[in-house]
Amino acid sequence: MACNAASGVGGVERREPIRLAESNTHAYIIGMAHRAANSLHVLKGEWAKARSLIEHWIGVVRTGNVVIQLPTAFAASAWVLAHFGQTGEALERLREGEQFIERQAASGILVNRGPSYHGLGRASLLLGRLHEAWRLANHAVESSSSQPGFAAHALHLLGDIATHPDRFDAETDEAHYRQALTLAEPRSMRPLVAHCHLGLGKLYRRTDKREQAQEHLTTAMTMYREMDMRFWLEKAEAELRVG
Repeated sequence: MACNAASGVGGVERREPIRLAESNTHAYIIGMAHRAANSLHVLKGEWAKARSLIEHWIGVVRTGNVVIQLPTAFAASAWVLAHFGQTGEALERLREGEQFIERQAASGILVNRGPSYHGLGRASLLLGRLHEAWRLANHAVESSSSQPGFAAHALHLLGDIATHPDRFDAETDEAHYRQALTLAEPRSMRPLVAHCHLGLGKLYRRTDKREQAQEHLTTAMTMYREMDMRFWLEKAEAELRVG
């Protein structure tokens, strides 16, 4: 689900890879094109576009029996459904996603499970299932030991979990965001870097460190604006107004 080395999202034409893939007619390639496009929509907070694309993606890989992609597709679907507050449907996709991960592991299929665990963890966090989100985020970190880009997304998720009012832990929260930044910045993962600055800004505002909060929120806003990430820009602006 997560993009390993995305340097930015503004100005990227997301339909062209899908068009080229569909001319090939191979379900695996079509599915990978949908996965990449979906990741960009989610990074930008374009939830409605992501939802439409994900359902088509799931249909393609199911029809083509590309089961290796199903856990990530189900995780992406659970995340977006949870964002829209469709709890029942999101929970069903959560269960399907974990079931397919377990089947792959039992079959000895070698695939990076980090993105799937990350998407499922994001969905669980949105649904308020904090212990489950924490468990899945840790699985994502463990599964991404050889892929630091994916590990950075998982660490950011752990930071967001530690920010939740029912699980707030300022020290742990800051450590996870800092670790994610350490991995993301040298890899030019600018959307994730912006998200980490937003997370740190929220943390410092809650701990009454106003100067640091403003610094990080301003950085996040600048980056979001440069990448045309309007959904997240509005979130950062709202956070700054509260502070």
